[in-house]
Amino acid sequence: MSKQHHLFISHSWAYGENYNKLIEKLRERSYFKFSDYSVPKNDPIHTSGTDKELKEAIENKMKPCGVIIILAGVYATYSKWINKEIKIAQDYRKPILAIEPWASEKTSKVVKDAADKIVKWNTESIISAIRELD
Repeated sequence: MSKQHHLFISHSWAYGENYNKLIEKLRERSYFKFSDYSVPKNDPIHTSGTDKELKEAIENKMKPCGVIIILAGVYATYSKWINKEIKIAQDYRKPILAIEPWASEKTSKVVKDAADKIVKWNTESIISAIRELD
């Protein structure tokens, strides 16, 4: 029986197509079971809360996860929350998997420096890395 992997996928809503493509690719692999604890754009965990409340909500999403995935596009470097999410992952000793976006020439140094493993945009490489880290 295949292990169920609990994943938190950090991503920018402004670049949500990469998140959607990743979820689609993982779901296409019937042999890979996962639960997505991410914060999708259509179901935000905050609407009028404070930064402290948002941080606590993200912590609660990350706690049950075995791997924190960060899409390492250069936009991540400029995200208000990326450093906070990395810190939360590290505080809870969650391994970080950085995925370099498809055909990207530049990626986030912040994310890559924090990552336990870095992979290219390849479904089999991503699944292999998740299994290795979880």
